[in-house]
Amino acid sequence: MADTNFDVIIIGSGPGGYVTAIRAAQLGFKVAIVEKSYLGGICLNWGCIPTKALLRSAEIYHYMQHAKDYGLKADNIGFDAEAIVKRSRGVSKRLNDGVGFLMKKNKVSIIWGEAAVDAPGKVTVKASSVEGPKGALGAGSYQAKHIIIATGARPRVLPGLEPDKKLVWTYFEAMVPPSIPKSLLVVGSGAIGIEFASFFRTMGADVTVVEVLPQVLPVEDHEIQTFARKAFEKQGIKIMTGAKVVKLDKQADSVTATIEADGKTQQVTVERVISAVGVVGNIENLGLEKLGVKTERGCVVIDGYGKTNVPGIYAIGDVAGPPMLAHKAEHEGVVCIEAIKGLHPHPMNKQMIPGCTYCSPQIASVGLTEQACKDKKLDIRVGRFPFVGNGKAIALGEDQGLVKVIFDKKTGQLLGAHMVGAEVTELIQGYVVAMNLETTEEELMHTVFPHPTLSEMMKEAVLDAYGRVLNM
Repeated sequence: MADTNFDVIIIGSGPGGYVTAIRAAQLGFKVAIVEKSYLGGICLNWGCIPTKALLRSAEIYHYMQHAKDYGLKADNIGFDAEAIVKRSRGVSKRLNDGVGFLMKKNKVSIIWGEAAVDAPGKVTVKASSVEGPKGALGAGSYQAKHIIIATGARPRVLPGLEPDKKLVWTYFEAMVPPSIPKSLLVVGSGAIGIEFASFFRTMGADVTVVEVLPQVLPVEDHEIQTFARKAFEKQGIKIMTGAKVVKLDKQADSVTATIEADGKTQQVTVERVISAVGVVGNIENLGLEKLGVKTERGCVVIDGYGKTNVPGIYAIGDVAGPPMLAHKAEHEGVVCIEAIKGLHPHPMNKQMIPGCTYCSPQIASVGLTEQACKDKKLDIRVGRFPFVGNGKAIALGEDQGLVKVIFDKKTGQLLGAHMVGAEVTELIQGYVVAMNLETTEEELMHTVFPHPTLSEMMKEAVLDAYGRVLNM
């Protein structure tokens, strides 16, 4: 008979859930993880990873189209939409299998089904309609002193923009298009919306982006988003900010959207619509309301260690609120389980969480924007360095971009870093490490950066903030 008693049960096997399970096993806990659909959650199967596979195909297609710019010849350039999607799904399958291997390696039990918390310490699992992995435990009642909710989030649905999976898509349908639509309306310009806008535009679609707020990529520094917007528009993406889709009229194979902006109304007819208006936490049907677990704006309320207001119940990742990022979920889970173990980890500091958008050009940031610093009435120094002044960027044919840093004028503390351009999603971590180490401008200026690299711009931006820039 299967063992039903565990030290820790984690509900949800996304990046937060499975990483927490591994760390719990390393710490000597007897661990089980509950999943109802697919190991790896949204990120590995329908989010971060497969979208990057799609964007990589688009990037290579773009370079093939511009082969002559590099002294190369490439004739009869084309693409196979079905093959692009197949590659993306193959990447997800490989990582999904990898999570299963990691669970087995770390002796984490997999319970396959849909979980609800009946009481602190007790989880009831109902059978899933999706077939689970071989050897997984099934429906039944399970016990654990510590229960961690890691159920993630799903696309937010707005009235009038309800997805029908054919004409109006969420990111699920946008990730597996049967063909590339000739025209597309993207509602929402956060990371998800802009990444899909970038992908479909590169693949030849006529793309319009509608954003209700005054700027695209609303969480980004104003200067960075302005630079990015110009780049998007140069690529042919039409952008409407301060605008709202008030109505969708569906035809047999097209949609006419009524859009309000600046007190005027206009109509745009497209083949497909992507609704990318954010996500909402999966807090329903878990028994949280019955237990009195506090929620707010569709997310579970926690402290810096993942604790809810009910002893023995914890939450991590998207279900525990923004920023809704996989790496935040992973770190939050590690902090949570280490606190349970009594290791006294540092609480989650959301100012130290980098954000990346994998459009073209890429965007990456960490810490405070310039406007946020002004709102806090901080005395700051701002440094900038453009890609056009960097030898490696010019050699790559990627000379359009900007690195921006913000320092506290009194202390030299790095308050924020913001980038737009080629490979900035890989560069940002240098500033994240610096901020975590409480590095000052002096230490960054004394650091030797390799030449020729894009990373040299990171030092030059620091130098610029202090009137010492060398290559501009």
